[in-house]
Amino acid sequence: MAIATLFGLLFLLLLIGTPIAIALGLSSVVTILLFSDDSLASIALKLFEAMEHYTLLAIPFFILGSAFLTTGGVARRLIRFAIASVGHLTGGLAMASVLACMLFAAVSGSSPATVVAIGSIAIAGMVRAGYRLDFAAGVICNAGTLGILIPPSIVMVVYAAATDQSVGRLFMAGVIPGLVAGLMLMLAIWWRARRLELPRQPRVSWREWFEGLGDSIWGLLLIVIIMGGIYGGIFTPTEAAAVSAVYAFLIAHFVYRDMGPLAERAGTPSTHGIALLSLLAVLTFAAGWASGAFRPTAAAVGLLVAAAVAGLYLWLAPRAGIARPAAALGRSVGEFLRYLLPAMVHRDTRRVMVEAGRTSIMLMFIIANAMIFAHVLTTERIPHTITEWIVAQGFSWWSYLIVVNLLLLVAGNFMEPSAILLIMAPILFPIAVELGIDPIHLGIVMVVNMEVGMITPPVGLNLFVTSGITGMSVMEVVRAALPWLAVLLLFLALVTYVPPLSTFLPDLLYGPLRL
Repeated sequence: MAIATLFGLLFLLLLIGTPIAIALGLSSVVTILLFSDDSLASIALKLFEAMEHYTLLAIPFFILGSAFLTTGGVARRLIRFAIASVGHLTGGLAMASVLACMLFAAVSGSSPATVVAIGSIAIAGMVRAGYRLDFAAGVICNAGTLGILIPPSIVMVVYAAATDQSVGRLFMAGVIPGLVAGLMLMLAIWWRARRLELPRQPRVSWREWFEGLGDSIWGLLLIVIIMGGIYGGIFTPTEAAAVSAVYAFLIAHFVYRDMGPLAERAGTPSTHGIALLSLLAVLTFAAGWASGAFRPTAAAVGLLVAAAVAGLYLWLAPRAGIARPAAALGRSVGEFLRYLLPAMVHRDTRRVMVEAGRTSIMLMFIIANAMIFAHVLTTERIPHTITEWIVAQGFSWWSYLIVVNLLLLVAGNFMEPSAILLIMAPILFPIAVELGIDPIHLGIVMVVNMEVGMITPPVGLNLFVTSGITGMSVMEVVRAALPWLAVLLLFLALVTYVPPLSTFLPDLLYGPLRL
């Protein structure tokens, strides 16, 4: 009876339009009052415990870093580099848009942010180049879903918190599937572009390619900082998220200068930015080594890399026309010290902080109520009951994954990805472990299902974001996205039944996971 009450009330509240956070919390409270011996005080305690979950602290930092990157012009430079890389192929501009989405996904962790950052530039560029608007919108709407699959991923952090799995393992597990999904979309674009005889971009010279790489390197370095820092043992995923937010603030204000007190010099990236950030890195690693915050080996490697980059600047500066590189570095450091405090309180920074804070509060409120929902599931032994029933029916791992996919694809039509994971993961996870399914593999399967949910009506977030960018109606965006949705569904089947795609890298780095 408790199961019927909990889920019946939840779905009833969702059907009448109750916000997902309120529906989760209210259905949980009613079930506790009717069927549990727990007091209401335990609910309040669980609510605060959810907010203190260390892993979840990564979410606000990743959101903040993504907001700085979206505002700070990183997307525009990534698109330029992507066009220089694949724009000369048939349908190259659309393929470059997918590559730009993959690169931005690797620094943002958010699917809607990827669509906004890349789509607002790439869609208009494709239309000007002769692509149909619906073709461009469909490509970006689907490619933007890679924002939650290619690490770092906010959705993976949520799954890790809900199932007590390693965020590092999940991030590493998303690398190969993310690359495969991007390549499948690009191959589909190439095949379709040949049939439609879509235009190519002129092939760029190697010099132009390296210029594009140099202009976008600051955004790409964030991938190295996050992934290298986590797997090099320098910091945890949560600390990596905090570092990424600070780094995004620095490059937006002091390197690209697309926001803040130096915005009037936008378009002329700091010539000495590499030396400036290298100096900051040297000081950071030295302080970490002295205080014991970093492992000695990790701190030593960081110091050597940062010092090498600074030395490279001093060696290359005269060849770039900088007569006195040391003096130029001094001016750059002085400029940084002069404008650091104004940049922190600048109206652009305040606007980004407010937007990131609003998104974080909304998501954390959903997570807090979902944790109460998971608490009710555990205390009422609902996952245990469902597990016994599933095992009794004779389900194998492959047939169970069919059920998981169907369930998540339906749920993705009506709910936000984080809410789905927080509701479904505590139920599906114990059954998967009982059937011998790797928890990391299950996590990637669930994330890919969430990708599909981002582009299926009526609640697909990417549909609404793409509609807002293009001015198309939501149904027009749905029709534009459908052909490319078939590619993602094929990819879902591949990820579901080829577990090594998800488990090879984590097992190689950490060793096989013991169930």
